[in-house]
Amino acid sequence: MRLAYHTITWGGVVGHATGVTSVKDLFYRTNGSMAEAVRDIGAAGYEGTEMFDGNLLDFADHPGTLTDLLDQAGLELVSVYTGANFVYADVLPDELHRIRRAAELAATFGAGRLVVGGGATRSAGIAEQDHDRLGEALDRVTEIAEEHGLEASYHPHLSTIVENPDQLDRLMSRTRIGFCPDTAHLAAGGGDPAALIRKYPERIRHVHLKDFRPEPFAFLPLGEGTLDLPDVVAAVRESGYDSWLVVELDEYAGHPAEAARTSKAYLDRLLAAGS
Repeated sequence: MRLAYHTITWGGVVGHATGVTSVKDLFYRTNGSMAEAVRDIGAAGYEGTEMFDGNLLDFADHPGTLTDLLDQAGLELVSVYTGANFVYADVLPDELHRIRRAAELAATFGAGRLVVGGGATRSAGIAEQDHDRLGEALDRVTEIAEEHGLEASYHPHLSTIVENPDQLDRLMSRTRIGFCPDTAHLAAGGGDPAALIRKYPERIRHVHLKDFRPEPFAFLPLGEGTLDLPDVVAAVRESGYDSWLVVELDEYAGHPAEAARTSKAYLDRLLAAGS
């Protein structure tokens, strides 16, 4: 398995301000320097990176700038992350327009994977048909990805309608999209990440790794939380998945490069022990 690191840690996740009034323009992004992030990720020894669609959009008119940064750091762009509400019929066409743009950007910069989160929780709670609506929308996302030569996967996430294991079960039977387990989000939602990977081995298309501490709540570099990451990696291997492991740490109190090095050292030890 090859190791990659998400640029999210260099500034955290935000959305384009224009998206407040224009859903078609509501791209994810991180506010940090992508040049710094790419250099730090490469220097930490990773072979790949994942970026948000909005950060790629910044390079759309001069793609060579990012391509040169990746080449100089010895990195591949493995995957692109995007997301949407997916449950509101009136805005879904504009959301899919934006996801199509994300797929175009991913293909332009040589990524092979599109990772998608979302499924809005309404102010009145989850409507009866919302998991059906989400599943149907994710099938359309899969089709868009395939049109651009990409493999699509869904990332369960806190604050969406796919937080806990029961909600994941409801969704997985309603869509053909791949499954991107995020170890910390699954645990924070009340699940056992390794058990959920073992439940859906044939659906694993991508993997996000981060550690987790429930009290006080925090996402952490690998090896610094409470998750049984050796069992997670064992479950991934049992599934037959033998590809990219992407470390995705939403935020970090110190310098993001330090967190990247910490997780890389932990993964190197863990993978060597299991080889």
